[in-house]
Amino acid sequence: MADTTTASGPIYAPGLEGVVVAQTKLCYIDGEKGELLYVGYDIEDLARHTSFEEVAFLLWNLRLPNRSELDQLKADLTAERALPPEVVDHLKRYPRDAHPMAVLRTAVSLLGLVDPEAEDMSEAAHRRKAIRLTAKIPSLVAAYDRLRKGNAPVEPRPDLDTAGNFLYMLNAELPRPIEARTFDAALVLHAEHGMNASTFAARVTASTRSDLHSAVVSAIGALKGPAHGGANEEVMKMLLEIDRSGVDPAEWVRQRLERGERIMGFGHRVYRTVDPRAIVLRELAEQIMKERGDTKWLELSDRIRAVMAEEMERRGKRVYPNVDFFSASVYKTLGIDLDLFPAVFAMARITGWTAHLFEQYANNRLIRPEAEYVGPRGLKVVPLDQR
Repeated sequence: MADTTTASGPIYAPGLEGVVVAQTKLCYIDGEKGELLYVGYDIEDLARHTSFEEVAFLLWNLRLPNRSELDQLKADLTAERALPPEVVDHLKRYPRDAHPMAVLRTAVSLLGLVDPEAEDMSEAAHRRKAIRLTAKIPSLVAAYDRLRKGNAPVEPRPDLDTAGNFLYMLNAELPRPIEARTFDAALVLHAEHGMNASTFAARVTASTRSDLHSAVVSAIGALKGPAHGGANEEVMKMLLEIDRSGVDPAEWVRQRLERGERIMGFGHRVYRTVDPRAIVLRELAEQIMKERGDTKWLELSDRIRAVMAEEMERRGKRVYPNVDFFSASVYKTLGIDLDLFPAVFAMARITGWTAHLFEQYANNRLIRPEAEYVGPRGLKVVPLDQR
């Protein structure tokens, strides 16, 4: 970790790299080893052996639930999935060609407007609002996608969990068990990831003692950027372009590397080895695509991964697949449109965002970094008629 202070004061750290801005019990990342822990639990263990609802409880309570606690959380989420009528009316008036993240940002702000506890800053109210947002964001995303296609929203089912309900509300048909389980694991993998850009944005807003909905809207705005939540959308665009072009994938990759272009889905700000989430998603992608009898996207992804490994070794670099590389083809196989990918990310990350907000509100200090002035000095105002 970079030292960000000297005897004369703070030093410049672009992107706040190496700067510790908070202490947390939620997430530990070792980028050199490729290790990711949620509250002490390895991400692979969680993705294989728990549900998204269990992970939500873990992040909010710093422990896994027992059976009765999990049943209660599921019941609470079920009770909150339906959207308020005024929110549905607004969704019907949104432009059909709006980006889903812009819709989500606006709709979550509207949820804050109609939530009777929006301005209640108590811990109990924050927890109830976290449950509401975790329940309603999948309903928002699915409802808008159907409305923009001229279809009526599908009401959630009380017998389905978060993953199953989203796929059902999106496609108007019950997902197969392997589809629901695959998507559930994908939500677990995306639920939390330390002090990333959107989480930091949420905590900055919360540090001003602003309300939880405003902090989440800040996070959604940060996640909307293609350098953060939009990366897997760009991965799928790349796969589609290669598939349509008919060009050999190895040649396609080499040409772009020669031009100094980035290959989407590779490299990460934190990891210096394989993203541990990518390992699990690669297995999930294989399972679900074999079940459907179409492994085209997996085969293309593996071909790209192989040539990238060769090229990076030749260049003496270490660049590995990240979580976006395989989540793109998994979501595509599940029938999720490309521009919905970042919104699906938000559906999972709302649990991590709100868990961080609990920490921020409980031990708050206004986040107010400094900036190094590098502009001119000593200028004198010239009268307006002489300029």
